[in-house]
Amino acid sequence: MIVLWSPFMGQLQSFLRRSLSTRNYVLLFGVGLLVAVGVAILIAFVRIRERRLQRFALLLVALVFGGVYMWWTATPYAEVNAVERVHFVEYGLIAFLFYRAWRRAGDWSIVILPLLAGFTVGTFDEWLQWFIPFRVGEAHDVFINLAALVCGLLFALALLPPANFKARLQPASWRRLGAAAALVWLVFAGFISQVHLGRMVIAADFGRFRSHYTEDELNALQGQRAVLWRTKPPIGIKRLSREDQYLDEGLWHVRRRNTAEVDEAWHENLILERFFVPVLDLPTYASPNGNRWPQEQRDNLAKQVVNDASFISTAESYPIVVWPRPAFWSVVALMACVFAIGPMIFGRWRQ
Repeated sequence: MIVLWSPFMGQLQSFLRRSLSTRNYVLLFGVGLLVAVGVAILIAFVRIRERRLQRFALLLVALVFGGVYMWWTATPYAEVNAVERVHFVEYGLIAFLFYRAWRRAGDWSIVILPLLAGFTVGTFDEWLQWFIPFRVGEAHDVFINLAALVCGLLFALALLPPANFKARLQPASWRRLGAAAALVWLVFAGFISQVHLGRMVIAADFGRFRSHYTEDELNALQGQRAVLWRTKPPIGIKRLSREDQYLDEGLWHVRRRNTAEVDEAWHENLILERFFVPVLDLPTYASPNGNRWPQEQRDNLAKQVVNDASFISTAESYPIVVWPRPAFWSVVALMACVFAIGPMIFGRWRQ
């Protein structure tokens, strides 16, 4: 349900941004977070009657950890920070619900399994967002979700401590943990492969850049979009539609070019002229008049800048790593086997 709600959450955020000033938008999310945390603390004060020192210590650890993590991962943009802090309410609740589901296990699996299950939900949530226009899905947000899960789990342990807790994992718990860890690892690897694994495209005369596509794929997409966008330009993009990753990558380079110093801007423009001509010449939602430089501006810069074949673009809006896919998936498969089999072997040995 959380994953399927992602597209509609984007629509709600867009509506609020249009309806409220930036200050009120940030204030709305900030007050909502404080109210949620306040209600959780109030419930804890009412429900916690025994071992108060240890259980309130867990609540304090959750609050401090969440606060430090939000401070550490904060961006320069207040509205982005406001939305990311909502994750601590959303995934804190998810952790609490998963903990209740496994609480009867009575061993360390009641801590590990809720984290693994919540991490899977968070990965699918961000993965779906990567496909949706105007939404952001990347590993950075997956780990924000994980931090929120830790806070929610600490709260759950304080509010509902396990009964008859056994420090040693039961054989059935070892099997569940192995299967769950292997599955979560494969899901996260699939997400990384789709979102963060890319190629280094090399233009021998003016540098290189990271992309989800090969040089041949970019050339093919450039031709396809040039034909398609002449009759159906990407101006009014529906929020409940598929993100055009080619357009998205082209706009990375446009934004970087428009804010960079002269030398970097020139090389970003060369990348656009070689691989993203439709983004330069045809209207998009980001620029109804296209993004090509006036000829006079281009000619003036051509006199000032020398092409540098060692140039490496940093235009991508989230990390793209250049790893060989066969090697990546070989390591993933090996580790999945270790996660699946290792706990069962270790559990039998402990018996």
